[in-house]
Amino acid sequence: MRIRYFALIAGIFFLLVGILGFIPGLRILPQDAPLISVDTGYGYLFSLFPINYLHNFVHLVVGLLGIAAFWSLKFSRLYAQGLAIFYALLAVIGVIPATNTTFGFIPIFGNNVWLHGLTALIAAYFGYWMPVSPEEAKNIDTRTV
Repeated sequence: MRIRYFALIAGIFFLLVGILGFIPGLRILPQDAPLISVDTGYGYLFSLFPINYLHNFVHLVVGLLGIAAFWSLKFSRLYAQGLAIFYALLAVIGVIPATNTTFGFIPIFGNNVWLHGLTALIAAYFGYWMPVSPEEAKNIDTRTV
């Protein structure tokens, strides 16, 4: 049950971050940030996290996937595992100065690095190490509402 609620909470969080990234008043323009190919909506969300419209779209998709995964323990665990791998990879790429954007399209430098790393650690716990109760294990392939 806890794994399912992780997927739901993570999904809601990323969905909200994706929506908030489109609000111009919450985004300041970058001063000395690396150049990216897609600079539409480029800025710092809450003056901390570099984003652009593609980055916001990724957050929306990750959020919707988390909310959809909530309905099944199997897919919630799969969502957490995928999230752990995806965000760990982004954290590593963001640390390397030559690759601090995803092919010049999405900014993943600065505060995004530690946020991606923290997200990967939490998701890895729920996806790989969180024990499943015997009752949940019995119903792992069934949908619950």
